[in-house]
Amino acid sequence: MAKSKFEYVRNFETDDTCLRNCYIVVRLDGRNFHKFAEQHKFTKPNDDRALGLMTRSARSVMGDLEDIIIAYGQSDEFSFVFKRTSTLFKRRASKLMTHVASQFSSSYVFYWKDFFGEQPLLYPPGFDGRVVLYPTNRNLRDYLSWRQADCHINNLYNTVFWTLVQKGGLTTVQAEDRLKGTLAADKNEILFSEFDINYNNESALHKKGTTLIWEKRDETVTKRMKRPDGEEEDVPVTRSRRTVQDYHCDIIGEQFWEEHPDILEDGC
Repeated sequence: MAKSKFEYVRNFETDDTCLRNCYIVVRLDGRNFHKFAEQHKFTKPNDDRALGLMTRSARSVMGDLEDIIIAYGQSDEFSFVFKRTSTLFKRRASKLMTHVASQFSSSYVFYWKDFFGEQPLLYPPGFDGRVVLYPTNRNLRDYLSWRQADCHINNLYNTVFWTLVQKGGLTTVQAEDRLKGTLAADKNEILFSEFDINYNNESALHKKGTTLIWEKRDETVTKRMKRPDGEEEDVPVTRSRRTVQDYHCDIIGEQFWEEHPDILEDGC
């Protein structure tokens, strides 16, 4: 950029460089998604089309930004974890957050028809974002556990609430009053004793959310090659490439981290 007398205005920009040697987490949340879900007639308590679209949009973000080592999503939110050694966008928080938010939002609109078919998108969805730094592996694991615990708590409540409305004949106000002050055990008992529903048998996608990680997969392709005699033949060639894989599993427990030891970087 050519220098000019106006260049001094750059000095007003805030230095928002993220602290080094920390995991950078960008978390997106749907803006006013209760209204969005109602107007687009999302199935209650969970709409697999909407959850699939969220995951597809998150895969698009990870495919664009390979410094993301793991992402976790549930309901209308997704968290993206950048490796602690990342220098992407010079670790500027505003750049990272806005790039993730814009890529996710545009992907949500772009892939809408893949999940909702001919149902029209009535207006553009909005997502807000925040950036949080976590200095240790334990801090990051606790953050992901917190988000998954939130998924479980909300899904249990919503499952009981909408069962009371859809199968129990209560109004939404009556269902809300019925659930005031109840604990998890009480909600499980309502489902089992009144509706013969065992919450443990509910979909893992709904109870545990979606975890996205990178995995190496071998793929075999056919390549046309020349033999020494000048003739051509098709030769199978195997190569490894990184792909984004999704899981609906318990990231709170130790098993997930034992099975995927390469996700977190060396450190405390």
